Amino acid sequence: VQLQAYGGGLAQTGGSLRLSCAASGRMLSRYNMGWFRQAPGKEREFVAVISWSGGYTYYADSVKGRFAISRDNAKNTVYLQMNSLKPEDTAVYYCAASSRMLPTKSAEYDYWGQGTEVTVSS
Repeated sequence: VQLQAYGGGLAQTGGSLRLSCAASGRMLSRYNMGWFRQAPGKEREFVAVISWSGGYTYYADSVKGRFAISRDNAKNTVYLQMNSLKPEDTAVYYCAASSRMLPTKSAEYDYWGQGTEVTVSS
């Protein structure tokens, strides 16, 4: 499956952005989908995951209550709504697909999209 993430850009502190991840090649409904991010000089970190049906979501503590992951399997697309953005949310964001249960680690994901850059100004 090929993944294409987009929607990044520049936002102010307290602002919002919506990232999208479009899939091609295989139906996205076969996979649990996650978002990760990597800030400059830091390791890639887990942000959120959503189950194949959309019935289960899980978030990193750092984004809980501010970010929301969702999916539209009919459109083969996964979303990450980011609200109340903070400068520490600045990173390159990646979407990924996994056939494993409740994947929160990078190694548990099978397919990765290219990143989309998010910059939050203070």
